[in-house]
Amino acid sequence: MARMKERGAQKRKASDKLVWLLYAALLLLIVVYALHNSIIIGIAVFALIVIILAIELKHSISKEGIRKSVIDIAIALGAVAAFYVAAAIILQTPSPIDVVSSCSMLPVLQRGDMVLIHGIGNMSSFLASHKVPVVNVSSAAFNSFIGNISSEFLAFYSYVPGDRSMISQFAGSNSPIGLYNMECLSRYSELGQPGNYYRCYASGAAQRGNLIRYNYSIGNMSINNTVREIVYTSSITIANTVISENYSNPIVVYRTNGSDVFTGDIIHRVYAAIDSGGRYFLLTKGDNNPVLDIQDENYPPSANGIVGYYMGGIPYVGYLKLIISGQIAPIPQCGQVIQH
Repeated sequence: MARMKERGAQKRKASDKLVWLLYAALLLLIVVYALHNSIIIGIAVFALIVIILAIELKHSISKEGIRKSVIDIAIALGAVAAFYVAAAIILQTPSPIDVVSSCSMLPVLQRGDMVLIHGIGNMSSFLASHKVPVVNVSSAAFNSFIGNISSEFLAFYSYVPGDRSMISQFAGSNSPIGLYNMECLSRYSELGQPGNYYRCYASGAAQRGNLIRYNYSIGNMSINNTVREIVYTSSITIANTVISENYSNPIVVYRTNGSDVFTGDIIHRVYAAIDSGGRYFLLTKGDNNPVLDIQDENYPPSANGIVGYYMGGIPYVGYLKLIISGQIAPIPQCGQVIQH
């Protein structure tokens, strides 16, 4: 009997050591995955999490019994739910926690960061307290803007002299800069006909009737330790008001709609705000994106579409959600950082 107990104790110790080794391996894999975004490593992380949970559940049932294990799991889930509800009340938003799923906010936010979000409340007070540029626009002008929103999907690209179908965000020494309609580019991209990009070329006159006019500059982007010149939106003009990018503006989380090209929760910085008779709409941009969200065919979110503003974050923790939701594929943008 004593020998059986001793053997059982030895098995438990060996099993505990195995679990700790698995936890250490999981931590290492998460760090490696965060650095390299390998789909194989992502699958390995997910598989390891499943194995650890299975072993921990088996230990719990063996030691405490099924009834006690079920109660413990219920208590743990209840504690998580209570924490989330408490956070929602304290931070004044129904979604107090989110995860950064892209690299559009590098270097401020990294992919896999878990972020805390605070509700905004009164939009006018929020914009004023954060000194966000606000432009007043008449209801007629704004309704015209929304009614012809596709004409606002414009961005500057570098193109090969004499061939406007060969375009790139990267600027060459002898490459002219052209204005292109992003909706048109998307259409030909989906059809696999980049040779027709010349049809999307738009002259500077295309902006004259628009509410927003875009101004470009040439900057630098680091791509895997190689620096290249890039065409980016350096400022916008609304109703004769010129607004430049300001990295001290707040970062917000907004929900997209079915008409947007990029869907899900977007975590980007506020570029400017439009006030149309007390209705507020935000123009946003990722720090690591060369254009504003509206240029990429995303409608400006209204105050009702704003979840809240970014308060702080915890690195790597959000990778668990990305792995579980299947967002583990590598993102080329993560190796590209615009130098501000």
